[in-house]
Amino acid sequence: MPVPTANRRLAAIVDDLAFLDDWDERYRYLIELGRKLKPLPREAYADENKVQGCASQVWLLMNRDSSGTLSIRGDSDALIVKGLVALVLAMFDNRPVEEIASFDAPGFFAEIGLKEHLTAQRSNGLASMVARIKAEAGR
Repeated sequence: MPVPTANRRLAAIVDDLAFLDDWDERYRYLIELGRKLKPLPREAYADENKVQGCASQVWLLMNRDSSGTLSIRGDSDALIVKGLVALVLAMFDNRPVEEIASFDAPGFFAEIGLKEHLTAQRSNGLASMVARIKAEAGR
């Protein structure tokens, strides 16, 4: 599944992941991506921003502008999950809601090999993050 050409941030991550030889290195890369996330404002760590279905705590703060673009910020209390949040943000942050709705996230995760290298709990949490974002885009 090709990355939308307008999404350079995601394309750069895909290129970096392809360059790394094994999944230990790829996990370290995802953790580094997560460490680069800016913390959310203190008040954002509220139940209404918490993603249900994640074993770790995940918060997503979303805002749609007048042009239909969704801006998203996120955080997690677990290192690898925080890296997955960073990946999801690269997929969807500052993207038009139509693009978010049509993006095949499970196909993308399978294509980059992530699907087969995550535990069932992390896969479910990742699916919950994507579902929450797609639901917001569909409003």
